Amino acid sequence: MRRSRKVKILATLGPASSDEETIARLYEAGADAFRINMSHTDHPTMRELVARIRSVETQVGRPIGILADLQGPKLRVGTFADKSATLAVGQEFVLDDDPTPGDSTRVHLPHPEILKSVEPGHRLLIDDGRLQLAAVKTDGRSILCRVIAGNKISDRKGVSLPDTELPLGALTEKDRRDLDAVLSTGVDWIALSFIQRPQDLAEVRKVARGRAALMAKIEKPQAVKRLSEILELSDALMVARGDLGVEMPLEAVPGIQKQITRACRRAGKPVVVATQMLESMISAPVPTRAEVSDVATAVFEGADAVMLSAESAAGQYPAEAVAMMNAIATQVERDPTFNDIINAQRTGPEATGADAISLASRQIAETLNLAAIITYTASGTTGLRAARERPRVPIIALSPVVETTRRLSLVWGTHCVVSEDASDLDDMVDRACRIAYEEQFAKPGDRVIITAGVPLRTPGATNMLRIAYIGSDGLGGL
Repeated sequence: MRRSRKVKILATLGPASSDEETIARLYEAGADAFRINMSHTDHPTMRELVARIRSVETQVGRPIGILADLQGPKLRVGTFADKSATLAVGQEFVLDDDPTPGDSTRVHLPHPEILKSVEPGHRLLIDDGRLQLAAVKTDGRSILCRVIAGNKISDRKGVSLPDTELPLGALTEKDRRDLDAVLSTGVDWIALSFIQRPQDLAEVRKVARGRAALMAKIEKPQAVKRLSEILELSDALMVARGDLGVEMPLEAVPGIQKQITRACRRAGKPVVVATQMLESMISAPVPTRAEVSDVATAVFEGADAVMLSAESAAGQYPAEAVAMMNAIATQVERDPTFNDIINAQRTGPEATGADAISLASRQIAETLNLAAIITYTASGTTGLRAARERPRVPIIALSPVVETTRRLSLVWGTHCVVSEDASDLDDMVDRACRIAYEEQFAKPGDRVIITAGVPLRTPGATNMLRIAYIGSDGLGGL
């Protein structure tokens, strides 16, 4: 099934979309990859979801990516004697290591790392920022705070610390168990929550050992400050606007989204824009105009993928939400200003053979109005470099490695096809032309441009481009 857009759609699975029939409907509506949220999914359910996605993949004959999103460290206050407490702005309130149920003066904070790390002046945001505290005094076992906004706190509400870097790794014990489980099923991407520092990625990469690509979720101020270092160690980034909007001023989030998107484009790594994109479609069959504009902004910015969360996982209209996102993205990419905006954000190539070939193939394809750019890619690197150029013509990524095509399902503009490796250069041209013809990207008489590495099957050695005609039999010619 050929998509008529280049940006990809990542749909979260959940109670509203866990059966195979619904997953197939979401794919038909436009989903290119699926997210499994391990915050709400046990291991047996996760394995069933992976099996159902793979079954749909077999039915449609197209590679489908799977992203497993690890929960990360969840920080929460303890409980209250009366289930909740009402606080007055300006009053003092204590977070401490005493497990006794709390009241309007104090509550247990079962995280010694917070008690030891918070310093006077640091903010503590409770319940997604609905209650805001400022630390006044700390002694390693308790934090004396002043209430600066909000008036209610209740059992087990989450704690965010925008000013404090915690001595925590990215993986909790639950995450380690989840990571082992999802890697054993062959998922394609691992999303890491609440990344603070580059070392968090290094720890996970040791465990993954190349079995899945790593996506760092940018949702903390500490991660924004060290964005370039985190990007260098990541395979992709996600703009996780939900928690980012809690820990940073809401008005700063759009600018940070653009900063992250452009950094990924320069690096040639995928970027996913996520959270509340079509939020109203959880309970309504149509989105708000503001939500449509929000999705359109991400597409205009050149994001590789846009993501649906609760809209497809728990909403009343999961397939309609995917179809709406597909319609918005398709319309934006047809807009007469789209290519001008994409071109204006393009950066120069790096001084490598692969980048030079990718740049040349885009320029030639656009100058000669070729039907497609066809890349042979074993590891996915050539496909990524081709997508980095954001060409106007389609990119067909051919790989003998099914795992590579599944990972590229989240990459802008790539139409991925699993194909046996070519035996020689003539076979490479014929195979590329035949697939472009069969996948309805080119017709007899059209021309395509082919990029590959010679010798064949040499990862990361893209050094050749060739223009070929589609013959009357669908095969190639000079």
